Amino acid sequence: MSRFIEVPARMLPPDTLNALLEAFVTRQGYDTTDTTGEGMHGWVAELKKQLERNELIIAHDLELEMTEVMTLAQWRSFGRDVADDEEEGDI
Repeated sequence: MSRFIEVPARMLPPDTLNALLEAFVTRQGYDTTDTTGEGMHGWVAELKKQLERNELIIAHDLELEMTEVMTLAQWRSFGRDVADDEEEGDI
C-alpha cells in the first residue's frame, strides 16, 4: 500500500480547502499585499483554477497524517526524495 494518496479537491469541505490553499500561498512566498484588493482571496481563487487544470495536487501522507498542496514538480521531487529515504531506511 502506498503511503501517499491524492485527495480530489471536491472531496474537501470548502473551509478546509481554503485553509490548505492559504497555507500553500504562504509557504510559496506569494505577495498577498497586492494593490488590487484581492490579496489572499485572489491567490486562493487562482489556485482553485490550477487545481481544476490539474496543475496542482492535494496529497495526504497516511503515515504522518498530513495533507499538503503541491505543484506537480514538487510532487515528483517529493516522491523521489521519499523513495530515496525509504531505500536508505530513513523512513
